[in-house]
Parts: sequence; C-alpha cells; structure tokens
Amino acid sequence: MKQTLFQEKYPIYILELDKEETSYRSVDEIIAYFRQKIEAHPVAVMIGEFDHYAHTSSLEGGQIGEGITAAKNIVFCFGKELMSPKMLAVRPRSIGVAEMGGHFVISFLEAPNPVANDAMESWALALKNQ
Repeated sequence: MKQTLFQEKYPIYILELDKEETSYRSVDEIIAYFRQKIEAHPVAVMIGEFDHYAHTSSLEGGQIGEGITAAKNIVFCFGKELMSPKMLAVRPRSIGVAEMGGHFVISFLEAPNPVANDAMESWALALKNQ
C-alpha cells in the first residue's frame, strides 16, 4: 500500500492488487468484504454503496479512464465524536474499488482519525492472499 498526494493536495492510500494475489474475483466481492468489516466494527456504521462506473457511463458525455471495467465506492462513518461542525467536511469515509483488467485498485482518502485510518489500511491489506 502506498501513500501519495492526488492532484497535489489530497492525501490518499492506494493498493494495487493483482488478481492472482487475492481470492476475490470482482469489485462486488471486494465491496461485500468491506461491508462485512464495517458491520463487524464496534464504531463504524454502513451508509451505502455507489456504483461510480454505472453512474458515469449513463451520463451523456460521461468519460471513463482506459482500462477501468468496474468502479464502486462503499460509504461509511467512524464518527465517534463530533466536537466541531468542521468535522462534517471530512466525513463520511469512502473506500473505492476499481477493476482494471488483471488487477484491482483500492483507494481511500487519509482519515483525520488515525484509528480509522489504521482500520481501513488493515482491511485493504488483508485482501492479499485471501
């Protein structure tokens, strides 16, 4: 898993996972895996799923990057505290899963809460060789 800045301002984590490195065969299977992790977590709450690929491909003039064959987000929240209304700007959390030929790309924005960030990172890394 690597950390990088997307568009020079968004701190994100990215895991590129070859299909041979995991037993999961589709974006839907990986999204279901993350749903189980979220629902089993003592604080996280599931909000929903968004099929970004279906949405973008349904738009007139919608553009999808070369090689992307599926792309979904799972949306959830770790919000254990709400000490400032500014916190709403960085919640809820989302993990993106894209399929690109022989591999998957898992990505998420760095969370301001290190515990949430560690959980998302460990969930993603656990996809390897499962």
